Amino acid sequence: MRIAVTGASGFVGGAVCRAARAEGWEVHAFGRRASVGAGHVGGAPYRAWDLLGERPELPEVDAVIHCAGSVTDWGPAREIWAANVTGTANAAAAFPGARFVHVSTASVYDPFRPTVMAGEDEAPVGRYVNAYGASKAAAERAAMRAAPGRTVVLRPHAVYGPGDTTLLPRVLGAVRGRRLLAVGDGRQRVSLTSIGNLVRACLLAAAPADRHAGHGVFNVTDAEPVVLDDALRSILRERGIDAEPYYLPLKLVEPLAVAAETAFRLLGRADPPRLTRYAAGHLAVERTLDITAARERLGYRPDATSFAGAAAW
Repeated sequence: MRIAVTGASGFVGGAVCRAARAEGWEVHAFGRRASVGAGHVGGAPYRAWDLLGERPELPEVDAVIHCAGSVTDWGPAREIWAANVTGTANAAAAFPGARFVHVSTASVYDPFRPTVMAGEDEAPVGRYVNAYGASKAAAERAAMRAAPGRTVVLRPHAVYGPGDTTLLPRVLGAVRGRRLLAVGDGRQRVSLTSIGNLVRACLLAAAPADRHAGHGVFNVTDAEPVVLDDALRSILRERGIDAEPYYLPLKLVEPLAVAAETAFRLLGRADPPRLTRYAAGHLAVERTLDITAARERLGYRPDATSFAGAAAW
């Protein structure tokens, strides 16, 4: 199996490269960084490629696993849209005839109401909190236009695991003394996606047993949803942090988030505020996904949510 991986210098792309190499696949790694350590990509050949710039000479591959894009919920909208939409279209067009596996996000579902065991047909929607969700929804459409009949879209939610640069740092950044500040009441159920499960889904989508059954859009999460309070306590326990989750109502937090965003914009701050509307609402209510389609059509068999070993991440 010959594959190209975009975003290989990042968290997800690097993990995909290592897993594919372990399977004995021929892997060609691409990323925006000038170079990465060989271990990060499992020893695969790596080349720098900005998807918004000049296209290098590319190898022939059977599939592309597209992990590149902007993952921030704060920043200039034009840059986020370019990275996620134009970059996706360029990656799909660069490998004509290859299967195109696009790593999207559950943020394409409606952020203004709970996501309750959502099926794939419940997104995209017509309203989003920020450019991230809107651009990722547009990127799905761009992929399907650029690679019609050969695109697979994967929608993970809150990806975590060794090398995590988003979920775990955000949780740990909310610790204040002996309190972990969170939104909601802690009883809301959430679907999380370990990096191991996401990588498994990527490889299944790139080389499906049944190529006809493998096309389309698939939610990919851990085996079952978890209760948010249980997940937070598990993270704290594994990290050896003496703190307790402390929950604030969304109605109280949301106006503070709006004020923080407004102040940062007026000041022209490039760094994100600690509190944003996206962060406040992301896990404040139920966010669960139905993964039946991935189980039945991709043969996806995910592990349960686990933060074992998080002290070393």
